[in-house]
Amino acid sequence: MGAAPIVYLIRHGETADNARRVLQMPDVPLSEHGLEQARRLAARLVEAGIVRILVSDYERARMTARALTEATGAPLHEDPLLRERHFGQLRGRAYASLGFDPFAPGYVPPGGESIPVFMTRVSRAFDAIRTHATEAGGPLAVVTHGLVCRDLVANHLKLAPELAAAPPDPYRWTNTCLTEIDPATWTVRLLACTSHLDDLREVAPA
Repeated sequence: MGAAPIVYLIRHGETADNARRVLQMPDVPLSEHGLEQARRLAARLVEAGIVRILVSDYERARMTARALTEATGAPLHEDPLLRERHFGQLRGRAYASLGFDPFAPGYVPPGGESIPVFMTRVSRAFDAIRTHATEAGGPLAVVTHGLVCRDLVANHLKLAPELAAAPPDPYRWTNTCLTEIDPATWTVRLLACTSHLDDLREVAPA
């Protein structure tokens, strides 16, 4: 009997800009540390029976997903709906240099996405995830970004009772964290787990 259908929601590995707290450009690659995180994630999931990998087309997500496909043989399907929120003219700048909170409700980055526009896109991404989960015929991995993970869990998924009773910090989506979802009910049964990184140094939050 094959592995039970499940959706694995994954944040990409660390980049140098993560470590420097910089709003990232699309083509920023994983750092050596991020590559090691991706390898450890892949080792954790090598026996999970993953049959398809859905991935953002940003390089840091692609590189994370490639580690998974090398371990599992599952094909990659890119979808730009899974991109991180677009911060427009702020991309490439350190958070500390801004003098304000770029994530503040109501703030629209010049040339970027407002929160409502971003949330609408993530809703479309969730529709795509559901379609792929139905079509895949087995476990699906989704490799995306911290703010996308956060929005999916907050607005499109349910938490299992034991998670809802004492949920982890919703702002702490560390690199290569793993969330397990039951697509029968779209319920999260494991949230933002990084046990595969236990002996590595602390990683950057979203």
